[in-house]
Amino acid sequence: MQVTLRAANVEDARQIAAVLVASRRAFLPFAPLRHSDDQVEHWVRSALIPTGAVTVALVADAIVGVLAVSTKDEVLWLDQLYIYPTHVGQGIGSTLLAVALATNPACVRLYTFQENHRARRFYERHGFVAIALSDGSTNEERCPDVLYELARSAVGDQTSKVSPE
Repeated sequence: MQVTLRAANVEDARQIAAVLVASRRAFLPFAPLRHSDDQVEHWVRSALIPTGAVTVALVADAIVGVLAVSTKDEVLWLDQLYIYPTHVGQGIGSTLLAVALATNPACVRLYTFQENHRARRFYERHGFVAIALSDGSTNEERCPDVLYELARSAVGDQTSKVSPE
């Protein structure tokens, strides 16, 4: 399977939204989407892609993975990392994570839901450590979440050791 990575553009909005929605529905049934598919696509087109920090993974010209990052106070935030359900476990998530880590950030952080055991195992396998738990009162879904962090020394280690999902 040939995976191609590139920066997202507005023409990708529908496919990116489809990846986000399908992945959320397949793997996060405990955290239902609060927005319609059209609203998600609008958000992707008008808010997410314009940041310029969105990378897509393609297989046979179809978007099957999405990575969105942002930086605040020298921390690289993994805002979105979603893989289309039929492509999970094929190394695409690890490949996208490697893109983020290749920037050699001082620190990388992300939130995921406490109940998202698959994602938690993925991040822990890549050296992330849970540093805080919350009751979910500050997230849109109101689901308990966990804050993960990967420190600079671990970032350097991970850029050379990223392994398949």
